[in-house]
Amino acid sequence: MRTPINNSPVARHFHLPDFCTAGSTLAVVLIVELVALLLTVARQPLQINFWVDLSGNSLFMLWQGLISSAVLCRCRAWLTQRPVTQAYMLTLALIVSIALLVSECIYQVGQSTTIGLLEDLFPSQHFMFLLRTGSIAFIVSSLALRYFHVTAEWRSSVELEAQARIRALQARIRPHFLFNSMNTIASLTRSDPARAEEAVEDLADLFRANLSEARSWISLKEELEIARIYQRIESLRLGDRLKVEWKIHDIPLRALVPSLLVQPLLENAVYHGIEPLSEGGSITVSGSFDGQLIELSVTNPLPDKATLLLHTGHGIALDNIRQRLQLAWPGQATVELQQSIGTYKVIMRFPYQDQHV
Repeated sequence: MRTPINNSPVARHFHLPDFCTAGSTLAVVLIVELVALLLTVARQPLQINFWVDLSGNSLFMLWQGLISSAVLCRCRAWLTQRPVTQAYMLTLALIVSIALLVSECIYQVGQSTTIGLLEDLFPSQHFMFLLRTGSIAFIVSSLALRYFHVTAEWRSSVELEAQARIRALQARIRPHFLFNSMNTIASLTRSDPARAEEAVEDLADLFRANLSEARSWISLKEELEIARIYQRIESLRLGDRLKVEWKIHDIPLRALVPSLLVQPLLENAVYHGIEPLSEGGSITVSGSFDGQLIELSVTNPLPDKATLLLHTGHGIALDNIRQRLQLAWPGQATVELQQSIGTYKVIMRFPYQDQHV
Protein backbone atom coordinates (compact mmCIF):
# COMPACT_ATOMS: atom_id res chain seq x y z
CA MET A 1 0.00 0.00 0.00
CA ARG A 2 1.43 3.38 -1.00
CA THR A 3 1.29 6.22 1.50
CA PRO A 4 1.06 9.92 0.69
CA ILE A 5 4.39 11.72 0.49
CA ASN A 6 4.71 15.09 2.18
CA ASN A 7 6.38 16.75 -0.80
CA SER A 8 3.74 15.67 -3.27
CA PRO A 9 2.75 18.07 -6.05
CA VAL A 10 -0.58 18.68 -4.34
CA ALA A 11 1.17 20.59 -1.56
CA ARG A 12 3.26 22.71 -3.96
CA HIS A 13 0.62 24.04 -6.30
CA PHE A 14 -0.47 27.65 -6.14
CA HIS A 15 -4.07 27.63 -5.00
CA LEU A 16 -6.19 30.22 -6.78
CA PRO A 17 -10.00 30.14 -6.76
CA ASP A 18 -11.82 29.76 -10.05
CA PHE A 19 -12.99 33.33 -10.63
CA CYS A 20 -15.03 32.18 -13.62
CA THR A 21 -17.69 30.80 -11.25
CA ALA A 22 -20.63 32.72 -9.86
CA GLY A 23 -19.66 31.89 -6.28
CA SER A 24 -16.20 33.42 -6.62
CA THR A 25 -17.64 36.51 -8.31
CA LEU A 26 -20.10 36.95 -5.45
CA ALA A 27 -17.24 36.62 -2.95
CA VAL A 28 -15.28 39.32 -4.78
CA VAL A 29 -18.30 41.65 -4.75
CA LEU A 30 -18.77 41.13 -1.02
CA ILE A 31 -15.08 41.75 -0.30
CA VAL A 32 -14.88 44.97 -2.31
CA GLU A 33 -18.13 46.26 -0.82
CA LEU A 34 -16.82 45.59 2.67
CA VAL A 35 -13.59 47.45 1.88
CA ALA A 36 -15.59 50.33 0.37
CA LEU A 37 -17.70 50.53 3.52
CA LEU A 38 -14.65 50.56 5.80
CA LEU A 39 -12.96 53.27 3.72
CA THR A 40 -16.10 55.39 3.74
CA VAL A 41 -16.57 55.07 7.50
CA ALA A 42 -12.91 55.98 8.04
CA ARG A 43 -13.10 59.06 5.77
CA GLN A 44 -16.58 60.53 6.30
CA PRO A 45 -18.71 61.20 9.38
CA LEU A 46 -22.00 59.36 9.13
CA GLN A 47 -24.02 62.56 8.85
CA ILE A 48 -21.95 64.31 6.15
CA ASN A 49 -22.04 63.00 2.54
CA PHE A 50 -21.77 59.42 3.78
CA TRP A 51 -24.02 57.80 1.19
CA VAL A 52 -22.58 59.79 -1.68
CA ASP A 53 -19.05 58.82 -0.70
CA LEU A 54 -20.08 55.18 -0.19
CA SER A 55 -21.67 55.06 -3.63
CA GLY A 56 -18.55 56.46 -5.27
CA ASN A 57 -16.23 54.09 -3.40
CA SER A 58 -18.44 51.09 -4.17
CA LEU A 59 -18.61 51.85 -7.87
CA PHE A 60 -14.87 52.49 -8.06
CA MET A 61 -13.93 49.29 -6.21
CA LEU A 62 -16.47 47.16 -8.05
CA TRP A 63 -14.79 48.09 -11.32
CA GLN A 64 -11.44 47.03 -9.89
CA GLY A 65 -12.76 43.81 -8.39
CA LEU A 66 -14.72 42.64 -11.43
CA ILE A 67 -11.96 43.46 -13.92
CA SER A 68 -9.43 41.67 -11.70
CA SER A 69 -11.75 38.65 -11.50
CA ALA A 70 -12.08 38.55 -15.29
CA VAL A 71 -8.30 38.73 -15.79
CA LEU A 72 -7.59 36.08 -13.15
CA CYS A 73 -10.29 33.88 -14.69
CA ARG A 74 -8.43 33.92 -18.00
CA CYS A 75 -4.95 33.58 -16.43
CA ARG A 76 -5.76 30.96 -13.78
CA ALA A 77 -4.54 27.93 -15.75
CA TRP A 78 -1.25 29.68 -16.52
CA LEU A 79 -0.74 30.97 -12.96
CA THR A 80 -1.40 27.64 -11.25
CA GLN A 81 1.38 26.01 -13.30
CA ARG A 82 3.99 28.45 -11.98
CA PRO A 83 5.99 27.94 -8.74
CA VAL A 84 4.12 29.15 -5.68
CA THR A 85 6.20 32.27 -4.99
CA GLN A 86 6.33 33.33 -8.63
CA ALA A 87 2.58 32.79 -9.11
CA TYR A 88 1.83 34.69 -5.90
CA MET A 89 3.89 37.71 -6.99
CA LEU A 90 2.46 37.65 -10.53
CA THR A 91 -1.10 37.58 -9.19
CA LEU A 92 -0.38 40.49 -6.87
CA ALA A 93 1.22 42.42 -9.73
CA LEU A 94 -1.82 41.83 -11.93
CA ILE A 95 -4.28 42.99 -9.29
CA VAL A 96 -2.27 46.10 -8.35
CA SER A 97 -1.72 46.97 -12.02
CA ILE A 98 -5.44 46.72 -12.72
CA ALA A 99 -6.17 48.89 -9.67
CA LEU A 100 -3.71 51.55 -10.86
CA LEU A 101 -5.07 51.42 -14.41
CA VAL A 102 -8.67 51.86 -13.25
CA SER A 103 -7.56 54.64 -10.90
CA GLU A 104 -5.77 56.46 -13.70
CA CYS A 105 -8.88 56.21 -15.86
CA ILE A 106 -11.05 57.55 -13.05
CA TYR A 107 -8.67 60.46 -12.48
CA GLN A 108 -8.54 61.38 -16.16
CA VAL A 109 -12.34 61.28 -16.40
CA GLY A 110 -12.51 63.54 -13.37
CA GLN A 111 -10.09 66.01 -14.94
CA SER A 112 -12.25 66.28 -18.04
CA THR A 113 -15.50 66.71 -16.10
CA THR A 114 -16.85 70.27 -16.04
CA ILE A 115 -20.10 69.66 -14.12
CA GLY A 116 -19.62 70.99 -10.61
CA LEU A 117 -21.75 68.37 -8.85
CA LEU A 118 -19.71 65.54 -10.39
CA GLU A 119 -16.32 67.09 -9.75
CA ASP A 120 -16.64 66.30 -6.03
CA LEU A 121 -16.89 62.60 -6.80
CA PHE A 122 -13.45 62.44 -8.46
CA PRO A 123 -10.01 62.70 -6.83
CA SER A 124 -8.02 65.92 -7.12
CA GLN A 125 -4.55 64.72 -6.07
CA HIS A 126 -3.13 62.53 -8.79
CA PHE A 127 -0.11 60.90 -7.14
CA MET A 128 -1.66 60.44 -3.69
CA PHE A 129 -4.78 58.89 -5.24
CA LEU A 130 -2.72 56.35 -7.17
CA LEU A 131 -0.56 55.63 -4.13
CA ARG A 132 -3.54 55.05 -1.84
CA THR A 133 -5.31 52.88 -4.38
CA GLY A 134 -2.24 50.77 -5.12
CA SER A 135 -1.48 50.31 -1.41
CA ILE A 136 -5.06 49.28 -0.58
CA ALA A 137 -5.16 46.87 -3.53
CA PHE A 138 -1.83 45.33 -2.46
CA ILE A 139 -2.84 44.86 1.18
CA VAL A 140 -6.34 43.52 0.51
CA SER A 141 -5.25 41.16 -2.29
CA SER A 142 -2.28 39.92 -0.23
CA LEU A 143 -4.57 39.00 2.66
CA ALA A 144 -7.16 37.43 0.35
CA LEU A 145 -4.58 35.35 -1.55
CA ARG A 146 -3.00 34.20 1.70
CA TYR A 147 -6.41 33.17 3.00
CA PHE A 148 -7.19 31.26 -0.20
CA HIS A 149 -3.80 29.51 -0.06
CA VAL A 150 -4.05 28.53 3.61
CA THR A 151 -7.63 27.30 3.16
CA ALA A 152 -6.67 25.21 0.13
CA GLU A 153 -3.64 23.76 1.94
CA TRP A 154 -5.82 22.83 4.90
CA ARG A 155 -8.33 21.14 2.61
CA SER A 156 -5.53 19.26 0.85
CA SER A 157 -4.27 18.01 4.21
CA VAL A 158 -7.76 16.85 5.15
CA GLU A 159 -8.12 15.06 1.82
CA LEU A 160 -4.73 13.35 2.18
CA GLU A 161 -5.62 12.20 5.68
CA ALA A 162 -8.98 10.94 4.46
CA GLN A 163 -7.32 9.10 1.57
CA ALA A 164 -4.92 7.45 4.02
CA ARG A 165 -7.89 6.33 6.10
CA ILE A 166 -9.63 5.04 2.98
CA ARG A 167 -6.57 3.00 2.01
CA ALA A 168 -6.35 1.65 5.55
CA LEU A 169 -9.98 0.57 5.35
CA GLN A 170 -9.50 -0.90 1.88
CA ALA A 171 -6.47 -2.89 3.03
CA ARG A 172 -8.16 -4.11 6.20
CA ILE A 173 -9.54 -7.64 5.83
CA ARG A 174 -10.31 -9.12 9.22
CA PRO A 175 -7.92 -12.07 9.83
CA HIS A 176 -10.73 -14.24 11.16
CA PHE A 177 -12.73 -13.69 7.96
CA LEU A 178 -9.76 -14.63 5.77
CA PHE A 179 -8.89 -17.72 7.83
CA ASN A 180 -12.51 -18.89 7.99
CA SER A 181 -12.93 -18.36 4.24
CA MET A 182 -9.79 -20.32 3.42
CA ASN A 183 -10.86 -23.16 5.74
CA THR A 184 -14.30 -23.22 4.10
CA ILE A 185 -12.75 -23.32 0.64
CA ALA A 186 -10.38 -26.10 1.73
CA SER A 187 -13.27 -28.23 2.93
CA LEU A 188 -15.24 -27.56 -0.25
CA THR A 189 -12.41 -28.70 -2.47
CA ARG A 190 -13.11 -32.26 -1.31
CA SER A 191 -16.90 -32.19 -1.07
CA ASP A 192 -17.90 -29.69 -3.78
CA PRO A 193 -15.03 -28.62 -6.07
CA ALA A 194 -17.31 -26.45 -8.24
CA ARG A 195 -18.48 -24.38 -5.29
CA ALA A 196 -14.90 -24.16 -4.04
CA GLU A 197 -13.85 -22.68 -7.37
CA GLU A 198 -16.67 -20.14 -7.23
CA ALA A 199 -15.67 -19.25 -3.67
CA VAL A 200 -12.05 -18.67 -4.73
CA GLU A 201 -13.23 -16.38 -7.54
CA ASP A 202 -15.51 -14.49 -5.14
CA LEU A 203 -12.70 -14.09 -2.62
CA ALA A 204 -10.36 -12.82 -5.35
CA ASP A 205 -13.01 -10.31 -6.51
CA LEU A 206 -13.53 -9.12 -2.94
CA PHE A 207 -9.81 -8.64 -2.36
CA ARG A 208 -9.51 -6.84 -5.66
CA ALA A 209 -12.28 -4.43 -4.68
CA ASN A 210 -10.84 -3.87 -1.21
CA LEU A 211 -7.23 -3.37 -2.25
CA SER A 212 -7.67 -1.54 -5.55
CA GLU A 213 -6.57 2.10 -5.63
CA ALA A 214 -7.59 2.67 -9.24
CA ARG A 215 -10.96 4.27 -8.46
CA SER A 216 -12.26 5.89 -5.31
CA TRP A 217 -15.74 6.34 -6.87
CA ILE A 218 -17.84 3.51 -8.26
CA SER A 219 -21.46 3.06 -9.28
CA LEU A 220 -23.96 2.04 -6.65
CA LYS A 221 -24.58 -1.14 -8.66
CA GLU A 222 -20.89 -2.12 -8.34
CA GLU A 223 -20.87 -1.22 -4.64
CA LEU A 224 -23.84 -3.48 -3.94
CA GLU A 225 -22.30 -6.28 -6.01
CA ILE A 226 -19.20 -6.16 -3.77
CA ALA A 227 -21.47 -6.53 -0.76
CA ARG A 228 -23.26 -9.49 -2.38
CA ILE A 229 -19.90 -11.17 -3.05
CA TYR A 230 -19.08 -10.83 0.63
CA GLN A 231 -22.49 -12.30 1.51
CA ARG A 232 -21.90 -15.33 -0.75
CA ILE A 233 -18.54 -16.05 0.89
CA GLU A 234 -19.95 -15.79 4.40
CA SER A 235 -22.97 -17.91 3.45
CA LEU A 236 -20.65 -20.80 2.62
CA ARG A 237 -19.47 -20.77 6.22
CA LEU A 238 -22.60 -19.76 8.12
CA GLY A 239 -25.14 -21.55 5.92
CA ASP A 240 -28.76 -21.01 6.96
CA ARG A 241 -27.67 -18.95 9.98
CA LEU A 242 -27.09 -15.98 7.67
CA LYS A 243 -30.02 -14.45 5.83
CA VAL A 244 -29.74 -11.13 3.97
CA GLU A 245 -32.81 -9.36 2.65
CA TRP A 246 -32.16 -6.81 -0.09
CA LYS A 247 -34.74 -4.02 -0.46
CA ILE A 248 -32.98 -1.83 -2.98
CA HIS A 249 -35.41 -1.70 -5.90
CA ASP A 250 -36.16 2.03 -5.53
CA ILE A 251 -32.63 3.44 -5.68
CA PRO A 252 -30.77 4.59 -8.84
CA LEU A 253 -28.03 2.01 -9.37
CA ARG A 254 -26.11 4.26 -11.77
CA ALA A 255 -25.43 6.79 -8.99
CA LEU A 256 -21.76 7.24 -8.13
CA VAL A 257 -20.63 6.75 -4.53
CA PRO A 258 -17.32 6.49 -2.66
CA SER A 259 -16.20 2.87 -2.76
CA LEU A 260 -16.70 0.48 0.17
CA LEU A 261 -19.76 1.96 1.86
CA VAL A 262 -22.04 -1.08 2.18
CA GLN A 263 -19.61 -4.02 2.43
CA PRO A 264 -17.92 -2.85 5.67
CA LEU A 265 -21.35 -2.31 7.25
CA LEU A 266 -22.49 -5.76 6.13
CA GLU A 267 -19.27 -7.23 7.51
CA ASN A 268 -19.86 -5.57 10.88
CA ALA A 269 -23.46 -6.75 10.88
CA VAL A 270 -22.31 -10.36 10.36
CA TYR A 271 -19.48 -10.16 12.87
CA HIS A 272 -21.40 -8.45 15.68
CA GLY A 273 -24.99 -9.39 14.94
CA ILE A 274 -25.09 -12.86 13.36
CA GLU A 275 -22.05 -14.78 14.60
CA PRO A 276 -22.81 -14.39 18.35
CA LEU A 277 -26.28 -15.90 17.83
CA SER A 278 -26.34 -19.68 17.72
CA GLU A 279 -29.48 -19.63 15.58
CA GLY A 280 -28.15 -16.83 13.37
CA GLY A 281 -30.37 -14.07 12.14
CA SER A 282 -31.44 -11.83 9.29
CA ILE A 283 -29.76 -8.69 7.99
CA THR A 284 -31.76 -6.15 5.98
CA VAL A 285 -30.15 -3.88 3.43
CA SER A 286 -32.69 -1.34 2.25
CA GLY A 287 -32.64 1.80 0.16
CA SER A 288 -34.88 4.64 -0.92
CA PHE A 289 -34.64 7.70 -3.16
CA ASP A 290 -36.70 10.90 -2.93
CA GLY A 291 -35.38 12.50 -6.11
CA GLN A 292 -32.47 14.23 -4.40
CA LEU A 293 -31.16 12.14 -1.50
CA ILE A 294 -30.32 8.43 -1.54
CA GLU A 295 -30.84 6.57 1.73
CA LEU A 296 -29.13 3.24 2.42
CA SER A 297 -29.50 1.34 5.67
CA VAL A 298 -28.15 -1.88 7.13
CA THR A 299 -30.11 -3.46 9.98
CA ASN A 300 -28.91 -6.43 12.03
CA PRO A 301 -29.94 -8.21 15.24
CA LEU A 302 -28.23 -7.05 18.42
CA PRO A 303 -27.35 -9.90 20.78
CA ASP A 304 -27.70 -9.43 24.53
CA LYS A 305 -24.68 -8.04 26.41
CA ALA A 306 -22.97 -7.10 23.12
CA THR A 307 -23.38 -3.33 23.28
CA LEU A 308 -19.82 -2.52 24.34
CA LEU A 309 -18.28 -4.92 21.83
CA LEU A 310 -20.51 -3.52 19.09
CA HIS A 311 -19.55 0.07 19.80
CA THR A 312 -15.81 -0.59 19.66
CA GLY A 313 -16.07 -2.83 16.64
CA HIS A 314 -18.30 -0.60 14.53
CA GLY A 315 -16.31 2.55 15.27
CA ILE A 316 -13.50 2.17 12.74
CA ALA A 317 -15.70 1.45 9.73
CA LEU A 318 -18.34 4.01 10.68
CA ASP A 319 -15.77 6.77 11.23
CA ASN A 320 -14.20 6.07 7.84
CA ILE A 321 -17.55 6.00 6.07
CA ARG A 322 -18.73 9.17 7.81
CA GLN A 323 -15.52 11.01 6.91
CA ARG A 324 -15.61 9.92 3.26
CA LEU A 325 -19.24 10.96 2.87
CA GLN A 326 -18.52 14.36 4.41
CA LEU A 327 -15.52 14.80 2.15
CA ALA A 328 -17.58 13.87 -0.92
CA TRP A 329 -20.63 16.00 0.03
CA PRO A 330 -19.72 18.52 2.78
CA GLY A 331 -22.71 19.27 4.94
CA GLN A 332 -25.07 17.21 2.79
CA ALA A 333 -24.34 13.57 3.75
CA THR A 334 -25.14 11.99 7.11
CA VAL A 335 -24.60 8.71 8.93
CA GLU A 336 -27.22 7.95 11.58
CA LEU A 337 -27.17 5.16 14.15
CA GLN A 338 -30.37 3.72 15.61
CA GLN A 339 -30.25 1.19 18.41
CA SER A 340 -33.24 -0.44 20.04
CA ILE A 341 -33.87 -3.64 21.94
CA GLY A 342 -32.49 -6.45 19.81
CA THR A 343 -31.82 -4.28 16.73
CA TYR A 344 -28.98 -2.12 15.44
CA LYS A 345 -29.35 0.06 12.33
CA VAL A 346 -26.96 2.24 10.36
CA ILE A 347 -28.51 4.77 7.96
CA MET A 348 -26.52 6.65 5.31
CA ARG A 349 -27.98 9.60 3.40
CA PHE A 350 -26.18 11.35 0.56
CA PRO A 351 -27.06 13.31 -2.61
CA TYR A 352 -27.68 11.61 -5.93
CA GLN A 353 -24.79 12.07 -8.34
CA ASP A 354 -24.64 10.39 -11.73
CA GLN A 355 -21.25 11.70 -12.70
CA HIS A 356 -18.24 12.60 -10.56
CA VAL A 357 -17.12 16.20 -10.82
